[in-house]
This record gives sequence, C-alpha cells and structure tokens, in this order.
Amino acid sequence: MGTVGIFDRSTLICAPLVAQSVEQMVIDMKQAKAEGADVVEVRLDYIKNFQPRQDLEIILRNKPLPVMIVYRPKWEGGQYEGDEHMRVETLQLAKELGADYIEFELKVASDLKGELRMNHHSGSKIIVSCYVNSMASLEEDLNHLVASMQTTGADIIKLVTNVTTITEIPRIFHLLSRCQVPLIAYSEGERGLISQLLCRKFGGFLVYGSIKGNSDPGLPTLDGLIQAYKVDNVNADTKIFGLISKPVGHSKGPLLHNPTFRHVNYNGIYVPMFVDDLRDFFSVYSSAEYAGFSVGFPYKEAIIGFCDEVHPLAQAISAVNTIIRRPRDGKLIGYNTDCEASITAIEDALKEQGCTNGEASFSSPLAEKLFVLAGAGGAGRALAFGAKSRGARVLIFDIDFDRAKSLACAVSGEARPFEDIVNFQPSKGAILANATPLGMHPNTDRIPVSEATLAEYQLVFDSVYTPRKTRLLKDAEAAGAIIVGGVEMFLRQAIGQFNLFTGGEAPEELMRKIIYAKF
Repeated sequence: MGTVGIFDRSTLICAPLVAQSVEQMVIDMKQAKAEGADVVEVRLDYIKNFQPRQDLEIILRNKPLPVMIVYRPKWEGGQYEGDEHMRVETLQLAKELGADYIEFELKVASDLKGELRMNHHSGSKIIVSCYVNSMASLEEDLNHLVASMQTTGADIIKLVTNVTTITEIPRIFHLLSRCQVPLIAYSEGERGLISQLLCRKFGGFLVYGSIKGNSDPGLPTLDGLIQAYKVDNVNADTKIFGLISKPVGHSKGPLLHNPTFRHVNYNGIYVPMFVDDLRDFFSVYSSAEYAGFSVGFPYKEAIIGFCDEVHPLAQAISAVNTIIRRPRDGKLIGYNTDCEASITAIEDALKEQGCTNGEASFSSPLAEKLFVLAGAGGAGRALAFGAKSRGARVLIFDIDFDRAKSLACAVSGEARPFEDIVNFQPSKGAILANATPLGMHPNTDRIPVSEATLAEYQLVFDSVYTPRKTRLLKDAEAAGAIIVGGVEMFLRQAIGQFNLFTGGEAPEELMRKIIYAKF
C-alpha cells in the first residue's frame, strides 16, 4: 500500500509547545526553528493566567515560523476548563490576528460550518480535529468520520487516537494514503510511534517532533526525525524495516541502520515496533513494503513459528534475530546473526591480547576452554552454539533450570541452577558470558556472579549494551580480565542484518564509527 501522491510538497515537521508562560513560548518557538521545525503548535491551554488578545499578539508578533493555534478543552483531552464561548472567541481572535493555522474540534466546527466556509477569504488555514480514545472503541467507520470532518469546510483535518496495539496503526496509514484533503492522523503512545515515523510514506500532511527538554515517550524528537530518520527522504517507495520487541524504546538500531541506509543510497527506513502479539502482528503487517525485521527480547525463540523458512544455523540454535521477506514470493525467512557476532567478538579480543592455543594458532582461542554462560534465552542460545562450534566446553546457568538443561543437551554441555553461579569457582582461564538482562539500564548495579570470582576468568563478555560499560565489565576489568561489551556484539550482528536487509555489503567502518559515537 503506497501513497496516492496527492501532495507534492514535503510533509511538514511540527513541534508541539506547552510552555506555561508567553515569554517561554516565544523562547520555545525560536528553539523549535533552530532545531529544524517547519511549524509550531502553540497550546494556549497550557499558559497560566492567559490573556487572549495581549498574549496572542505577543506570540504572533514574535513568531519565527508558522504557528498553529490550539486551545484544547478538558473534554477533548486538553487543559482548558473555562467558558466554552470565550474559548471559541479566542480562536476566532487568533484568526483575525493572522495565525497561520487554527484548530477547531469537530463538535465545535459542526456548529460553525458557515463561518468556517467563509474562512477561505482569510490567510488562516482551519484544522478540524477529532480525538478518539481508542480505535477498538470506535464504532463508526473511520472513513465516515473523516467524511463528516470534511463537510465542515476544513482546510485540513486531524484525527488522533490512542491505539492499544500496533496492529491498529495500518488503519491510519490507509486513511492517509486515500484522503483527498490534507490529513494529520496519528496515534499517541509508544505503540503508536511508527504512525509518526512513517507518516510521510503514506502522504500525511504533518508529523510531530518534540524539542529538546520537552520529550514525550510516544513522540519522536525533532533531532530524531531530521537527523536519525531523515523523514524528508521517505517516499511511497521506501522499504520499511522494523525492530520487533517489547519494550522497544531502548534500541539503538534506528541510530545505526538509518544513516547507513542513506550512505549506500538504499531507500529504506528502520523503525521500532512495540509488538504485543506476534500472530496478530504478522497477519496485519503482511505486505511487501514491510521488507524485513530485527527481532529482540522476548521473541527470538517464539518467532521461529512465524517464519516460512529458517536458515540452518538459526534452526539449530532455535533462535532468530533477523527476518527477511523474500521479494519473489513474500515468504518470511529467519536468520541468526547473533551467533557469529558474539563469538567472533570474543575470539578477536583474545587474539588481540595474544591468547591462542599454543602451536594450534589456526584453531579458535576458545577451543578446550570452559565457557560459563549466564542465561539460556535467545542471546544465550546463540552464544552456546557459537562456543560449541569453536570447541569450548559449555556450562549453562539459567533461572529456568529446564531451559538450561535443554540447551546444555543441545550443545553437549552441562547445566546448573542459576543460584549456583554466584559461588561457582571456575578453572583459571575460563570465559564468562552474560546473556541475561542483569546490569541493564536502569538497574545497573547488579551482576550475575560473585565479584570475588572475576579474577579467575580470562575474558568476560556482557551482552548488555546500555550502559556501554556495565558494572560487570568494570569489575572484571579491575580484576584483570579481558572485557568485551555488548556494543561490539550489537555492531557485528547489525552488520550481518544490514547485508541481509539490502543484499549488499555493509560499510563496516562507517557503522563502527556511528555506533561507538552513539554509545
């Protein structure tokens, strides 16, 4: 499904401003322009002790870029609780004073049809908006709702909802791509984030981005839209790649993949996708434009059941972190780039320190070593199979002992209860790999082993990459161990993913430069 190409111009980037004083609103408008916004949405209902004529004149006289005036009442999710007649008069005043855009709610606009139709003689554009609590609760057809908004004589219509699942978002894209008048349509919240990021692909009039210091968890930042996602480069032919995860906000994938796509002139965009149900997700996101996916926590094992084919390595590991939609038949093909990424990162670190197996320098420095693994989930499985393939002896600890035993059986290793890892005394020169979330932001103080045992390990690897140097790595380094962080694994698996996504060769040095600058 692509946009029908109704609009020739770029989708506008708008910064919503919620300052509590007129003075701060003027400052924020200038900041928004400096950060690259095309227009600002001024929320009058947030201004304390608001004086309509005086404050509007100050705002409009000092505006450094086009202004959209919004005075949202409590009954439509805003802050205004005063007299409704005075609120509408203020919006009419904004029109008289030359505001570029003025938003009226559908309920109000329906009562002002005649006046709104006469508005075409003024320089202001009228936006008619409707806020829907959830798509699921919307009984009437969305197309009918949009049609009723158009009958008000609006120049632009706006539909905002709060989806309960990402699978409701394509209904918004469908509206955007077929509406015959300029349409602003998006969902709030983390699950609705892609409705902003992919807005331009489907022909949306406007996308929102927050200024620095005014972040919203369900809203991209202006910097993100302009620098990371480069939404102005997105068009109807842009291929979509997504990270399937829950949660998803922590991922650095968009900061790496999007600039790299642009560097090799590949028309793609990589977006975070907060997925609650895999079956529902794949039944809805089934078109060719959704060309591939990264797979994160907690889906790396379960997602195998939704692949049409699975690469032998991923099949053996029973974990998939990359999916490609094969162009010729639309089938989903699962791969695992975690395995080689983690093991080669560990091997290269050992080799750099001159750690080899004596005369058998052609063999892996992991051969015959004890490989102590904390965690038997998707990342743990990749590490275990990688270690086995290099001839290491694998010992697995997991809070789910049955899962640990199952993985140990698959790699001819040994399993022990997770609580035993704290007091476990490894043989000198062993390798420790953490494949649990322990130590991940914001709970950065926890480590899976006893600090006193770290001196026994030759190398310590941590799959956690936020923070870049975890407490486990800091303590291991202080104990004299070689350390390998999750950033290196993340980079290497992303290089493998990029090659699968594009069918080309990833610019590895550029990707390394980008990722180490972002962490």
